[in-house]
Amino acid sequence: MYSKKSLIVFIIFTLIMSTNVYVQADDYIEEDNEIESPSYIETSSKTTDIPQINARHAIIYDRLSGRTLFGKSENEPCKMASTTKIMTCLVILENIKDLKETVIISKKAAGIGGSRLGLSTNDKITVENLLYGLMLCSGNDAAVALAEHVAGNIEEFAYLMNEKAASLELNSTHFVTPHGLDNDDHFTTAYELAKLTNYALSNKTFAKIVNTKSYTIYINNRAKTLSNTNELLGNLSGIYGVKTGFTNGANRCLVTSCKRGEMDIICVVLGCDTKKNRTQDSINLINYTFENFKVVNVKEIIENDFNNWKKEHIDTITINKGISSNLDLKLELCELPYSFVAVNNSVINKISTSTKYTSYFEAPLLGNTPIGNISLNVDNEEYFILNIYNVETIKKKNFWDYWKIFITKIPSLTN
Repeated sequence: MYSKKSLIVFIIFTLIMSTNVYVQADDYIEEDNEIESPSYIETSSKTTDIPQINARHAIIYDRLSGRTLFGKSENEPCKMASTTKIMTCLVILENIKDLKETVIISKKAAGIGGSRLGLSTNDKITVENLLYGLMLCSGNDAAVALAEHVAGNIEEFAYLMNEKAASLELNSTHFVTPHGLDNDDHFTTAYELAKLTNYALSNKTFAKIVNTKSYTIYINNRAKTLSNTNELLGNLSGIYGVKTGFTNGANRCLVTSCKRGEMDIICVVLGCDTKKNRTQDSINLINYTFENFKVVNVKEIIENDFNNWKKEHIDTITINKGISSNLDLKLELCELPYSFVAVNNSVINKISTSTKYTSYFEAPLLGNTPIGNISLNVDNEEYFILNIYNVETIKKKNFWDYWKIFITKIPSLTN
């Protein structure tokens, strides 16, 4: 028979152990307990060698072109932890017009485990403040509260998340929850997470929130100051977002956006063993990219090469039986997938264009008919192809056209 004293000790011990387990799942506490100094974060040695990283999945995504500058298992589906909240925040912003709307916290939202904003049942807080709690301190309670406010329940909100993923052609991504706690049916890839982040950053409110180092919110009109769990924000030059993550299944995750000069990239590392690994992996990948890549104006290159080609080759195109041989050609620049792209310094001098065209047509030749194409190549890799069109319709000669030609030739025939 246990004494009352022994029973009390046992209860206290049980509570302590359960609290410790809770902390392990709490990525807000985990993310916040090791803030590196700026001197540590800025440490970098210039190298052309591709960094060896701990992350199981990673990508450097060029925001200017949507191209992958570096990848490691970037198309392999995996768990993503709280980086899920990038989609959660985006869906909220696209479905709620008034961010000052008040949300009353449900028992379900207040009781969710993992990282928390610290909400209790019946608390009152605005959507805007919940969004800061969602993205800065990774509040799972904020995620559930927002999901319920927009869709009524988590299942319906997950439908909205997957609907948005489908519209963005994220075919290897599937959402089950708004917070990202481990679930085998909840996954993405490093590439698709970067693609999603790129789209989300085009939303000014989203970009503002994830670029906020600290922010004071109000719960029941009581102030609470939040700190961003992104350890690189404010400590590594050019960083302007976006989201951390940690669960036992996903391990340490970090999505960061960085802009220096003309170059603008998204770095994703997923499945890192420790927080230090994810930090150092991100630093190494980001610094490697800015040291070894340069932004190139491909629109200017392809326009110049097209104009030079046109001067040399337009007279070689025959329109048989056409009323005119004055062919006007254009490059449809609206088809250009991007105007700028980051290119590795090692192949910067291996950028070229290649033009293919048809040299013979039978009239009539209708306006806007493709007569060929021009491709942009970097180190023998084709980046994109643009069609070349004729501008105006060239009609086929009729009887009277031939008669006019004959009449003009009569004087020379009689001499």
